[in-house]
Amino acid sequence: MVAVSDGQRSGPPPTPVGAFAGRPVMSSALTAMLNAVGAHSGAVYLCRGDEPVLEMAVMAGLARSFAAPWERVGLSAPIPVAEAVRERRLVWVGGEEEMARRYPRIAVVLPYPFALAALPVATDAQVYGAVFVTWPGSHSPELSDRERQRLEVACDRLALRLERAAAQNRPVRAETRPLDTGPVGGVADSLGSVEAARMVARLPYGLVSLDLHGRVAFANAAAADLLGVAVSDLLGVQLWASVPWLNDPTYEERYRAALLSQGVTSFVALRPPSEWLSFRLYPSTTGLSVRVSRARGTAQTRPAGRGPGDAPARLVSMSQALSLAGALTETVSVQDVVRLVADEIAPAVGSRALALLAARAGRLQVLGHHGYRDARVVERFDGMPLSAPVPSAHAVSHGVPAFFDSRQHLERLYPARYATPDGFAAWAYLPLIASGRPVGVCVLAYAEPRTFPTHERAVLTSMAGLIAQALDRALLYDAKHRLAHGLQAALLPHSLPRLPGIEAAARYLPATRGMEIGGDFYDLVPSRPLPAAVIGDVQGHNVTAAGLMGQLRTAVRAYTTVGQEPAEVMSSTNRLLTDLGADLFASCLYLRLDPGRGRAVMARAGHPPPLLRRPDGRVRVLDLAGGPLLGIDGGATYTTTEVDLSPGCVLALYTDGLIESPGVDIEDAVAGLGRRLGEAGDLPLEELADGLVGHYAAAEERIDDVALLLLRASGDC
Repeated sequence: MVAVSDGQRSGPPPTPVGAFAGRPVMSSALTAMLNAVGAHSGAVYLCRGDEPVLEMAVMAGLARSFAAPWERVGLSAPIPVAEAVRERRLVWVGGEEEMARRYPRIAVVLPYPFALAALPVATDAQVYGAVFVTWPGSHSPELSDRERQRLEVACDRLALRLERAAAQNRPVRAETRPLDTGPVGGVADSLGSVEAARMVARLPYGLVSLDLHGRVAFANAAAADLLGVAVSDLLGVQLWASVPWLNDPTYEERYRAALLSQGVTSFVALRPPSEWLSFRLYPSTTGLSVRVSRARGTAQTRPAGRGPGDAPARLVSMSQALSLAGALTETVSVQDVVRLVADEIAPAVGSRALALLAARAGRLQVLGHHGYRDARVVERFDGMPLSAPVPSAHAVSHGVPAFFDSRQHLERLYPARYATPDGFAAWAYLPLIASGRPVGVCVLAYAEPRTFPTHERAVLTSMAGLIAQALDRALLYDAKHRLAHGLQAALLPHSLPRLPGIEAAARYLPATRGMEIGGDFYDLVPSRPLPAAVIGDVQGHNVTAAGLMGQLRTAVRAYTTVGQEPAEVMSSTNRLLTDLGADLFASCLYLRLDPGRGRAVMARAGHPPPLLRRPDGRVRVLDLAGGPLLGIDGGATYTTTEVDLSPGCVLALYTDGLIESPGVDIEDAVAGLGRRLGEAGDLPLEELADGLVGHYAAAEERIDDVALLLLRASGDC
């Protein structure tokens, strides 16, 4: 049988979410589920009716401290239980490597070998919550059909019981630990017989029994002698709390690893001043048996940790910090940070609303908010000077957090703050300090009056430090992003001119890596007597490439306007790039258009060949003669070729980003582009352009810029 535990929780008592009518329904259902599939731990979550949040109702097989960062999680959080609810399906994680790949935030906190299944607890009409169960790392990487069926049946049965309880308006209450017997006070009772106790007493090594929370339930005399602590002082206390020199996260981590992986672990520790002891941990679903003996031939140095007189480490705080740090490393933009705080951090600390404000040029700027019924309550602070008599401004200007446990407390110190009440009853104002600079303030609002004990203030302040670092990076990223897009927009044509006898459409997609700025360009030049079209690609994806692209586009326009022939335009542009000494190359395709004659003259410098679609739907790759890339040889010459541009023909000019994909041959990619052009070539040109770049526009990652210029001869000259 698996023991069920709700562990120790910091802060105020949780909202009752576990049992109804006095019966431990959650505990019973979870225990039966674990036994049915041979799992060793698990938990039941319930949805909060008024929030997009899952809250843990009961946990079995492990102390709740293992799942402390996920006691309350937003439905959008990237963790298995939230994903199971969002997608209404079973989520399976077959082992440690898969967990690290798919859910890195969990792997950071729990880097141990175990398998996990998460399922929604739902009927056809309503989702009530979710369940997760875990197995040791020795479990098969695949979930068997038998295990899947038993889990799904158990979750369906639990959902029906919750549905009936809701229909009958039966209250849901928190559960106790019906299967947890607590620490054992006597040796004979714990081992079952006096003779067994005598046998253990005669052993030359120490034996210690720990429950799921690390508390000592039994210790023999040899263990007490080796540890230097009396048995009476060990019982009922966590081992690392009663033995000061074991108060080190390294040793605590081995206890966690043994319980979660259900595998034997061990470590060696120094008992001051010079005696090394060996600890071997044997786990089960009810706790740990620990063998303690003297280590021989040990040359290990003392692990980094606190001194013997320091207070015990708080395991929950360490897990929360690890989880939060891992999550914040994934944020990129300011809105990413806002979403993370709203979806994961605020629910974890019980906050019902939040606001993130930046400090810029001596004023507050609202970056984002969540949970306020009236957005104006927050937005009125936008542009407010840091000298204003409001707590958010004071938190930024003085760098000191402020906690208000009630509305009366806030109004007494800041009477002007409540000109527009926000409907909440307690607040934490956390200054966001990065590299010694105030970057903003995080405001957490609570629905009920709330005391903020010292340890909770310390945790919130530490969280604010991590948020500040992420926000500082995000503000810099957003500034660079705006600069990149502004520069790119300034260097490319805002619109294409109307040309007699020619329809034109263009698309540009930046690469999704780096600064999202590059050297791809296109242009349509309404010169006389004949217009021209050009497309090119400068090497690189940075400001230098973009600046050089602007120079080349301007040069092509200038050479075209003064009447140079296509070959001369290409040669002149090549000499310019060589003389600039930029050490960058560029490909280019230049066309002088003559729609009256139905012809076009093409000059090409190492650029991908254009495609010509005829009115009958046939497509030809115009892989014609040209010259080398621009910028390689200042004396290079470029031959020209006359191509067909009769009414109804479509010319597709593009850069290599449209055809280059890892593992795909270039010729095959060009042929595929030609097929799509042939099939859709009769569409309006704007729709055709969208269709040709559609796959790339939807891609999460593009390794190169994409530029496309379509020209259709209309015959209306």
